[in-house]
Amino acid sequence: MVAALQFRLRAKQINAHVVSRGYGGRLVGPHQVVEGRDTFEDVGDEPLMLSANGPVWIARQRARAASKAADADAELVVLDDGFQNPSLFKNASIVMVDAVQGFGNGRVIPAGPLREPVSSGLARADLVVVVGTPEERSQCLAQWPELRGVSVVEAELVPQRTGLPISGEAVVAFAGIGRPEKFFDTLRAMGAELVATHAFGDHQHYSDAILRRLLREARMSDAMLVTTEKDAVRLPVAMRTEVMTVQVRLEPSDWAPIDALIERLLQTT
Repeated sequence: MVAALQFRLRAKQINAHVVSRGYGGRLVGPHQVVEGRDTFEDVGDEPLMLSANGPVWIARQRARAASKAADADAELVVLDDGFQNPSLFKNASIVMVDAVQGFGNGRVIPAGPLREPVSSGLARADLVVVVGTPEERSQCLAQWPELRGVSVVEAELVPQRTGLPISGEAVVAFAGIGRPEKFFDTLRAMGAELVATHAFGDHQHYSDAILRRLLREARMSDAMLVTTEKDAVRLPVAMRTEVMTVQVRLEPSDWAPIDALIERLLQTT
């Protein structure tokens, strides 16, 4: 969603900067991420990936990074994964919902996955973006009546064209993201023949041993080794030529509610 906003705001010629905590990176910040200079060990995988699309700042104290973005003449700051961060006042909030996972069992930690009750969280949301296939979105909206009282935008992750055709090809896939099965389903929808799938933890640091094993398996199976864009930034440079990266883009079914929210923000800043 952050990447989608970056592209949308840039198309509108709005100087938008992303602020992230830099999870997984060693730098405390505030620090502006520079693609080609910084590594994921420095700044985290997601900020490094997003820096290809526009200015990105990281800091453990995100208010300090937002201040740097303002000093750099940012018209809007997109706070990545900051809905429940109290250090910054938000002019608007967007809640993302995976249509398959929904809100889990609807309970807060430790009884469930939530940081706060669904009702109180959605009460602070200006928009809720439900992401999945049309069927998954329909089921999610039916399952969670709390979503009927909020402004919902439906969206889907759409794979981008790769350098090589993947339909009908044998593939060994690996992913260290929040829900790796989502990526594997994307590959199946693209027509790939999945020889093997390997799900790792989110932000997985790939050791040489892991990568050698994956590469050996792909070669023995006469298959392509494929991963996500987020995983690719965590690979050694020498390994990136051995692995195909499949990028996905979030595409809302209707941009109008998001565009209206952007316009309101510009009028109030």
